[in-house]
Amino acid sequence: MLESDAGKCVPPAVPVRWAQALRSLRSWVDSSAVEDPGASSRRVAWLRVIPFIALHLACLGIFWVGTSTLATVTAILLYVIRMFAITGFYHRYFSHRSFRTSRAAQFLFAIIGAMSVQRGPLWWAAHHRTHHLHADTAADPHSPQLRGFFWSHVGWFLTPAGFQTDRKRIPDLLRYPELRWLDRFDVLAPVTLALSLFGIGTWLNRTQPQLGTSGAQMVIWGFCLSTVALFHATVTINSLAHQFGTRRFETRDASRNNFWLALLTFGEGWHNNHHHFPASARQGFRWWEIDLTYYGLCALQALGVVSHLRPVPARLRQRTR
Repeated sequence: MLESDAGKCVPPAVPVRWAQALRSLRSWVDSSAVEDPGASSRRVAWLRVIPFIALHLACLGIFWVGTSTLATVTAILLYVIRMFAITGFYHRYFSHRSFRTSRAAQFLFAIIGAMSVQRGPLWWAAHHRTHHLHADTAADPHSPQLRGFFWSHVGWFLTPAGFQTDRKRIPDLLRYPELRWLDRFDVLAPVTLALSLFGIGTWLNRTQPQLGTSGAQMVIWGFCLSTVALFHATVTINSLAHQFGTRRFETRDASRNNFWLALLTFGEGWHNNHHHFPASARQGFRWWEIDLTYYGLCALQALGVVSHLRPVPARLRQRTR
């Protein structure tokens, strides 16, 4: 304790570096604990991204837990379900409002999207809207044209600046307290998924040993491998879809259509189409441009879960380079 001018004991000041470290650790569970907003936008916050690195290293666990049909199927199903939540809702709904849905369905798919370990829906939408506003300019958070592959693929969100949410971009979403809560404690969704997989695998190991699975195996395959594959597939749209492919429309950015990325990301690879008319619920403008997310949204519309899927105006669909 220190003696103040008034004769009272006051606690010593916490060193700046220690304060930043504590905020980084707290941000593992509470995303409101941001680092210094004035910190370098290119500096990787290594302490905060330890869980992200650990997730990748955990995939090596396949050499210890082995595999089973159930674990493989679980990994594939969780890839499919969460990819749809990211592309259909995080992207086309939260970021671009390309269709309507109920508040309950909005929150349900926001939770599924958060299970993908791609942060909360508010953070995701805010960054994506910034990307469209400044695509392939100095203000774009992840342009490969300006900063290269690594930065656009993973580097940009590992920084203090990339961790923060620009609330000016999402006034329409901030009015939902449940979305604000989910965005703040976005780690709860993936942790719950991982613990659930461990519990299911442990139970099956005891009751259905012929399945050849275990709690650890279900976590490694169903969560770690599936999540890492999902993440890297998603961010290829940032790092590759602005460099490789064809350009049907003369947009002001370098977006391209890429058939293989479209398959991998359920339609997101028709990226030049998307930048030409971002508000559309459909990104594959031609019948042969496979857009699995759009087909899923059509199915949900038939079931009454979503409505008013925004189409591509015919005059815009016909305009080419």
